[in-house]
Amino acid sequence: MVKRLLESKIREMATKMPVIAVTGPRQSGKSTLIQQAFQAYNYVNLEDIEQRSFAKEDPKGFLLNLGTYAIIDEIQYIPDLLSYIQIITDKEKKAGQFIISGSQNLLLMESISQSLAGRVAIFNLLPFSLEELKNTSYALPTYEDYILKGFYPRIYDLDLDPMPWLLDYIQTYVERDIRQIINVSDLMTFRQFLEICAGRIGQLVNFSEIGSLVGVSYKTIAKWISVLETSFIIHLLRPYHKNYNKRIVKTPKLYFYDTGLACALMNIRNTEDLNRHFAKGALFENFIINEILKNHLNNKLHPKHYFWLATGAHEIDLLLDQGSRLISLEIKSGRTINSNFFKSLKYFQSLSGVTTENSILIYGGDETQQRSIAKVIGWNNLASIPL
Repeated sequence: MVKRLLESKIREMATKMPVIAVTGPRQSGKSTLIQQAFQAYNYVNLEDIEQRSFAKEDPKGFLLNLGTYAIIDEIQYIPDLLSYIQIITDKEKKAGQFIISGSQNLLLMESISQSLAGRVAIFNLLPFSLEELKNTSYALPTYEDYILKGFYPRIYDLDLDPMPWLLDYIQTYVERDIRQIINVSDLMTFRQFLEICAGRIGQLVNFSEIGSLVGVSYKTIAKWISVLETSFIIHLLRPYHKNYNKRIVKTPKLYFYDTGLACALMNIRNTEDLNRHFAKGALFENFIINEILKNHLNNKLHPKHYFWLATGAHEIDLLLDQGSRLISLEIKSGRTINSNFFKSLKYFQSLSGVTTENSILIYGGDETQQRSIAKVIGWNNLASIPL
C-alpha cells in the first residue's frame, strides 16, 4: 500500500476536532485512507442502497447502530445526517467521533457549511502524488509516463491499461455524478464539451467560444465548468490580482486534476502520440501545477496559486503567494535548458521585485542548479519548492 502523505495530518486533527471530512474525486483513495487510518472504527458506505435507505428513514437509529466512533463514506447521499451528527457531537464532545467522506464536493460542502461549521476539519485528497510514488515499485521513469497514466490509485494497484479505465471512469462516475447535480439531456454534447476542455488545458477560459463549438449557451458552459470544478475534474487557476501592468489579463486558465484523464479525452494513447501532440507542453505544465497543488493540500495548506499574464507577450505560469513572499515559477517541458526559458522570469522580477532566490524554472530535465536569474529544478524534484 502506498503511504498517503495526508494520513498523519488527518490523524493529528482527529485528536482535536469531533468530525473529520475527506473530500476528493471518485477513486482518489479516500475510502482506503480513512479505513487504514481508523481501523477500529465502524465503517458504512452510503453507496450501499440498504444502508442509504436505513439512514434516510431512521437517521437516529442509523447513527446509534454505528456506535461511538464511525466512518460514514459518501455521506452526500444523505446530507440530513450532518444535522444529527452536529447534535451528537455537541452533546458528547468527543474528538474524532465521526470520519465522513464524499466525492461530490459541491453538495457535501454546502451541507457541511450549514450543519458542522466550527466542528469539522476538512481535507482534500487528490489521486497519488509524485512524492507518494517516489521510492515505491510504482515509480515511473519519465514525466511522459506519468502524464499518460495519470495518478488514480486503482490503475497502479491493479496494473491496468489507463486508457480504457479512464474512459470507463468518465462514463461510470463523471457523467453519472454530473447528472445528479444538473440536468444534462444530451450526454454526447456533454462529452464533446469535456473533450474541448481537455484540448484547452493551460488556456484562458472563453465561455462564449466553447459554447459556440458545443452548441449551447454561454450560461450553460459557465454552469458546466463550475460543476466540473466542484466535482474535482477540472480546476481554474486565477490571474494574480496585483496590477503590475495596466493591461493585465483577468480571465482564469483551465486545468484538469488528472492529466491521464485529459489524455484519454484527447485520444493520446502512448508516448509517441504525446510527443507529437500540440498539447504536450500544456500537459506538462498541468502535471507540474497539479503536483505543487498536491504538495500543498497534503500538508493541509490552503494553496494561493495564480498565474500572471500581461496582454501581449510576458507570462508567469505559476505564482505562489505565501504572504511574506511571492514565488514565481516558469514551466518548460524541454529537457535542455535554454536561455529563452528565463525571459519572463527576468521581466517579472523588474516589475514585481521578486528576487532571484524566489524565481524558479521547472523543466523536463533532471538537474537542479542556481543560475543568476533563477533556480533551476528538474521535474522530479518538486519537493524542494518552498511551501
